[in-house]
Amino acid sequence: MAAVSVVLFLLLAVVVSGAISRMLPISLPTPLVQIMLGAIIGLSTSYRVELDPELFLLLFLPPLLFLDGWRIPKDELLKDVSTVVELALGLVLLTVVGMGLFIHWMIPAMPLAVAFALAAVVSPTDPIAVSAIAARVPIPKRMMHILEGESLLNDASGLVCLRFAIAAALTGAFSVGAAALNFLWVAGAGLAIGVVVTLTVTRTKAWVTRRWGEDTGSQILVSLLIPFGAYLLAEQVHASGILAAVGAGVTMTFAEISRQALAVTRMRRNSVWDTIQFSLNGIIFVLLGEQLPGILAGARQTVAVTGHSAPWWLAVYVLAIVAGLALLRSLWVWMSLRLTILRKRNRGESLQSPDWRLIAAMSFAGVRGAITLAGVLTLPLALDDGSPFPARDLAIFLAAGVIIVSLVLASVALPILLRGLRMPPEPSRQAEEDMTRIATAKAAIAAIEQRQHMLAEESGDADLYTSTAARVMDFYRERIEGLSDGRSDDLRMQERLFGDFLLAGVAAERRTLAELVRRREVGSTTVQKLTRELDLAEARFRG
Repeated sequence: MAAVSVVLFLLLAVVVSGAISRMLPISLPTPLVQIMLGAIIGLSTSYRVELDPELFLLLFLPPLLFLDGWRIPKDELLKDVSTVVELALGLVLLTVVGMGLFIHWMIPAMPLAVAFALAAVVSPTDPIAVSAIAARVPIPKRMMHILEGESLLNDASGLVCLRFAIAAALTGAFSVGAAALNFLWVAGAGLAIGVVVTLTVTRTKAWVTRRWGEDTGSQILVSLLIPFGAYLLAEQVHASGILAAVGAGVTMTFAEISRQALAVTRMRRNSVWDTIQFSLNGIIFVLLGEQLPGILAGARQTVAVTGHSAPWWLAVYVLAIVAGLALLRSLWVWMSLRLTILRKRNRGESLQSPDWRLIAAMSFAGVRGAITLAGVLTLPLALDDGSPFPARDLAIFLAAGVIIVSLVLASVALPILLRGLRMPPEPSRQAEEDMTRIATAKAAIAAIEQRQHMLAEESGDADLYTSTAARVMDFYRERIEGLSDGRSDDLRMQERLFGDFLLAGVAAERRTLAELVRRREVGSTTVQKLTRELDLAEARFRG
């Protein structure tokens, strides 16, 4: 009963945090508000959430990474794939090695394997925290796509490195050759399992749907189970469950193209996944805040591991790690952009040197968040011989400090750096969009004509079906004419005006419907049906 109450209380804190972050006069990112609420919860109650590392990893990471892989724009990712790979793989390896050695040098009492583990958990970035920070300052789309792609891949690469570091800490041995071979198996098998699980499930689901129809609730539940199934299966064969979840999410995009679900299923499924993403990310930050009082209360014992007695040394270590991460990231971003420019110039393309603010913004955008906390909490409680895991509390304290400091720094620096920042110009997608609209409109007209002839032959009343079909086809012909003769701008203006007028009509319909409900002149079934129709119409023109 106590566990259920805690979960409900955490969810309530997530809801309240969203409201508070919107009410505050200053632009305070939601993750920081959630951390503060969690700290208030931790101070106001004697109950402490005991986090089981394996359970925490299973519950939080698979769905979050699966959704990231599913929703990330694949075309935009491929456009900057070299930059993304350089940041997600090269920078992670540099961070693990460089920061691991630096942390061990700075804190000799922390074993090298544990220092590498800490460096591995602080290497992944969190784009959700970045978008929350820059909510009032729009992030250039291309920059956000790079950050999303980097986060998707560096989550996996950082956590795989964490796995090797923990294994080295538990066994006391590490072989580069064996680790390389193990990495190939862990990564390759994990990705393959994610792909196979998704394809198998979606094909089976499509076969069942064709024979017996589609049940919306079952379809949504299946999508929720896929990341957990891929994760657990990969872990059973000692592959990377993290990469399996990522591979499953990426494959889901392509599987959905050929095996489309019903429109109502997609709409409800998107709403469910939005809620899950918001809840899980929020709970992670609230849990971080809830753990903070206990972490700070043990600061004196924690700092004793380092050979010091004053707790302020922990703040020094946190700031030193944040500074080291920022320095490495700045250097890597600068080199990555220079290499990109060099490659473009070798192909005959002319590119200007990047604005220093772009490099600074990309550097400060390396905010640590949910994945870092989830990763550090998976550190084992004990070694294989039963002795306590060395410097575990210290690693958790430092990781939590890095998360908070990086959030605060980014919330201050990013709005300043992003204001007025322009990325290199993007090629227009308008011609591609117009071509697609014309092609789909022609296909719609052909299908309507075919349907019209079929119904007319069956009923014998051709005039009724011809006039009705003509009304629908005129809508598509106007679209084709508007996009084909160079009046696409006028057509889009008409679409916007049409949407404005329709939204005004929808608002009037809602007011009238509410008045009829208050007078009890309409039944609940009719109200539900009309409300859904109004919701769909409003979503169509507000989206």
